[in-house]
Parts: sequence; C-alpha cells; structure tokens
Amino acid sequence: MRRDLFTEDHEAFRELARDFVDKEVVPHYPEWEKGGRMPREVFEQMGSLGMLGMAIPEEYGGAGEPDYRYNVVLQEEAARALVTLSTVRTQLEVILPYFLHYANAEQRQRWFPGLAAGTLLTAIAMTEPGTGSDLAGMRTTAVRDGSGDDSDWIVNGAKTFITGGMQADLVIVVARTSTDPDNRRKGLTLLVVEDGMEGFTRGRELEKMGCKVQDTAELSFVDVRVPAANVLGQVDEAFGYLGHNLSQERLTVAVGSVAQARSAIAAAIDYTKDRKAFGTPVASFQNTKFELAACSTDVEAGQAMLDRAIALHVEGELSGADAARVKLFCTEMQQRVVDRCLQLFGGYGYMMEYPIARLYTDARVARIYAGTSEVMKVMIAKSLGL
Repeated sequence: MRRDLFTEDHEAFRELARDFVDKEVVPHYPEWEKGGRMPREVFEQMGSLGMLGMAIPEEYGGAGEPDYRYNVVLQEEAARALVTLSTVRTQLEVILPYFLHYANAEQRQRWFPGLAAGTLLTAIAMTEPGTGSDLAGMRTTAVRDGSGDDSDWIVNGAKTFITGGMQADLVIVVARTSTDPDNRRKGLTLLVVEDGMEGFTRGRELEKMGCKVQDTAELSFVDVRVPAANVLGQVDEAFGYLGHNLSQERLTVAVGSVAQARSAIAAAIDYTKDRKAFGTPVASFQNTKFELAACSTDVEAGQAMLDRAIALHVEGELSGADAARVKLFCTEMQQRVVDRCLQLFGGYGYMMEYPIARLYTDARVARIYAGTSEVMKVMIAKSLGL
C-alpha cells in the first residue's frame, strides 16, 4: 500500500542509509556475527555521515533535526538488507532521548559531540537479576559520600541483559537513592557511569539465541564513585523519566518488527521462485501463494497501524496505551509471518546460512523487551477501564 509518512528529506536520507548499509555493512556482516559485535570504527563512519547526530543540536556537531522518522528510515534500510546495525537502534532511540531531555549545559558540552561523532558509545542499565520489569523493585543503590549537593555518589549493585554493555563508554545506571515506604516509585536516580571508573566491571557477555551482532552484558558496580556532575536530571525523579520514553521504545520495536517481517516475505518470494520441488518452482504451488498472500496482508495491516502511530508520535500525541497496542500487534504479527515464511524454505529454513533463520531467532525477543506482550495487554486493558 502507498505510504505518505515521509518527505523528500527523509527519502534523501534513505538513499544515504541504503548506500552505507549495502557497501559498509552487508559485506562484513557474517564476520560481525561471528565476533558478536559491530566494530567501533563503523559507528564512527556513521557519525561522520551524520547518521548518529540527527537529533543532536547543531552546536554539538549534530543536525538539530529531532524528527523520529529519520530513525525509522535507518531501521527499515537495515532490515531491507537483512542485517541489523548492532546497538545503533538502542543508542539512538532508547538512550539518546535521556541525554537530550535531561542533560544540563555542562553535560551537553562534555558528551554530545562524541555521541554525534560515534566516538562515545552508550548503554542504559535498568534490568537487574530477579527484578525483570519491576523497576520500582530496583536494588542497585547510590549513596552520597557527604552532605552537600556536590558530593560524589557511591554506587553498588548489579545489572543484567544490558545491550551494548561491553562496548559502552557511558552507561546510564538507574539506582535507588532514597526510599519512600508510601511510594515505591520514588527515589530512583539516573547516574552516568563512565568507562574506567574504579569498581565498574563488565561481567559475562551473555550468549543469546538471536541478535548476534549486538553484545549483551552483565555489569557490576562495587563502590563506584560517581561525581555529582554525572547525575542526569533530578535526584530521586528517574521513575518518571523512564516512563517518558517508553512509548518511543515500544514504537521502535514495532518498526523493526514490521520491517523485518516484510524482509522475510521478500526472502521467501526469492527462494520459492528459485527452489523446485517435483520439477516445479515452489512459488507456483497454491499453498505457497496463499501463505505469502496472507503474510503480505498481515504486514500491510501492521504497517498501516504503525505509520499512524509514528505520525502521532512525531506530533507528540501517541498515548502509552496506543504504543502498547502497536507493539503487541506488530511483534506478534512478526512472529507469525517469519514462522510461515521459514516453513516455505523447508529444511533449509532451519540452517543459519539462510537469513530467514536469523530473522526467526532475532524475532523472538521482540515480544519480550521494552515490555512483554503480557505487560502490553495489561496496559491496554487498563485503558479500557478493566
């Protein structure tokens, strides 16, 4: 179906992104999969092309263009080429908004140029062993080493499932800085822990089923001294900050889900046209046609829903419940479509040398991170007064 979401500027950016992905990512992707990450110099290449600094103000080396649709284009072009861009999506769409919204003037001067250039990589450390989605139950602590507002903070705790944790130069750590027995959500603070701070260590690099080109780590903090100048936003107010960006985080997952489902269909069409069974191209069988027709319809429904949500988000009007609806539908749709497409590959669909297998394993986490499908249903039900 015809889309009317993008302007000429977005399409010009798409050409830039497509050329970069085809020339600088696709040829090296198998090597990156084996190594478990995208090399740092590739982030710097993207930074030099302006891809990482679109939303960063011009005075810090960015483009000063905070239009979320540029992020959408970048995701779509990676999915079209059957690759991912490592932790770029997390850095641009999940982490950067915290810096943009809550960094003070000094922090902007200190960090924004490196973020735009791709020389500073980031991670956000929320999830802890045993807490999962219960952010209010966070046990990592930060205690002032003194009584003044300029006193350092001493951080202790552990985090897990941290995307980009092995490569990050800056880690936004969510820590408990006070306790209010009447409000579990009160008392959380964002502190930026920098690479090299004593007591900050990276533990295991976790082995995942999919998403092989982005590292996922366990992080440990033992008496890490973090200066007051590294507090992001206001002390004790982080729970509200975390909720501020959740709609975009969930929308981001949905963008990837729809784009990757569309790529799965394209891969299945190409394969079934070439593959013969009983002397006939698999694409000529009625079952193949029906399956791909159903998959295409599913994707177009998801795309229409997603594009409407993106437009609302750009206007600042996307509600949390609607973001949940979009994530729920698009991620569940992705799983259905990729599974049906893989089936058309037969035994070869189970072989990792075929991109459809990677699309299948990568898809599974979409129904878990940024809020599980079950959490999305809870949010939607609340919006219905249930």
